[in-house]
Amino acid sequence: MPRRMRSFDGSMEQLPIFLDIRDKRVIVVGGGTAAARKADHALRAGARVTVLADSVNDDFKEWADHPNLTVLAETPRSEHFAGAILAYGAAEDREIDLAVHKLAREAGTLVNIVDSPDYCDFVTPAVVDRDPLLIAISSSGTSPILARIIKARLETMLPSAYGRLARFVGELRGRVMEAITDGPARRRFWERIIDGPVADLVLSGSTEKAEATLNSELEAARREAARPTVGEVYLVGAGPGDPDLLTFRALRLIQRADVVLYDRLISDCLLNLVRRDAERIYVGKMNRDHTMPQEDISELMVRLAQEGKRVLRLKGGDPFIFGRGGEEIERLALSEIPFQVVPGITAATGASAYAGIPLTHRDHAQACVFVTGHGKNGRLDLDWKTLLQPAQTVVVYMGLSMLPELTREFLARGADPDLPVAVVENATRRSQRVVTGTVTDIADKVAEAGIEAPALTILGTVVTLRARLNWYHPSSAASDEGDCLHAMPFDPVETSEFA
Repeated sequence: MPRRMRSFDGSMEQLPIFLDIRDKRVIVVGGGTAAARKADHALRAGARVTVLADSVNDDFKEWADHPNLTVLAETPRSEHFAGAILAYGAAEDREIDLAVHKLAREAGTLVNIVDSPDYCDFVTPAVVDRDPLLIAISSSGTSPILARIIKARLETMLPSAYGRLARFVGELRGRVMEAITDGPARRRFWERIIDGPVADLVLSGSTEKAEATLNSELEAARREAARPTVGEVYLVGAGPGDPDLLTFRALRLIQRADVVLYDRLISDCLLNLVRRDAERIYVGKMNRDHTMPQEDISELMVRLAQEGKRVLRLKGGDPFIFGRGGEEIERLALSEIPFQVVPGITAATGASAYAGIPLTHRDHAQACVFVTGHGKNGRLDLDWKTLLQPAQTVVVYMGLSMLPELTREFLARGADPDLPVAVVENATRRSQRVVTGTVTDIADKVAEAGIEAPALTILGTVVTLRARLNWYHPSSAASDEGDCLHAMPFDPVETSEFA
């Protein structure tokens, strides 16, 4: 199956993991508040902690009698680090902390020197604790204050009862795994449980009712497993490029899909939101270069859904505006495949907003027309009479290759030679560029600037407003992926959750 190759620039500076340090040795050097915090975290995780310090402050009193805590008034030596899994340098004395770094490295022990990112094999994240549910937030050591602020916000969003829910689910995992042997079916079961009435009952403290309801759901799932299942297709508009423009519903379905069919306008930023184990299939199309014909895409969606899979058809912009979404769901309806359609911000509204060009304005345009610039046999077949009406804006999709022909036709049919025109490349992305001109010179300006697809053309006097209303100023050196987590696709469950 054709796939678009994805490139990663290694921008994830650290690998987030959770270590099991129960009954393993952890060394903390220092007796102040910073050292006490490190010792606290390690003790709560079940480690055997040795603190090396001439003296310790009152922050250590809480664990003075802890059986896993040993305090030694000794200078750090190599034998202290032998067999230790982690070491913290928190002496707040540069010479001592650098010695700790050297000794730990020699012993093969992972080391963290407080407030010294260049001397850290790992960082201690800010933690939202809903035991056994833990959420770790890290800025890779660049801004601990930012991580702390995000932690505070998450604390207000997640009730303490989420820990109860995590324990409830954990206690029943074995039974569910025995009852539902198919991995995808088990995932769907847990999604219904955790995002439905059972979870609500657990969170409210009605654990017995929750277990009874879960048992009923489990019995229903057993019966369903005996019947052939038909999947579902989610036709989702991903917007013009900026991931922040996704709707909540789009995000929810993106994270639910088993298979993703995506086009060339879908960035790695968006694909990173897809569940880690979901299959990704590239079906992108360019002018005269179709990876997969439209008919084959529609047939593929039908086949995958008939196999019981939840299929995400992820399209740039809005699927019903020059996105062939109507053709695709016609084929699904013919095969009686369930589907949902999620609208997205279409390229016209995204490009105009980020370019500072209102599509309508009381002083300029009381109407707006969207047309496609794809020419048949190299010729444009448009309703020119409609397009040349006064007091309106014309937006041309997919018309970059036909721009010289488009402007010639406008002029030949009586358009004002000074009619303002804007061409927006990579609208809403950090690499967005906008070229403005008139219907007379825009084609030459676009060629000179090296504008490439995807690009959208806006014609009308509203373009003159850009000089005052242009608010979006991305860095010329910015990457479209600058705000993305390249190497960390969304994974709604732990790797072993459905093994």
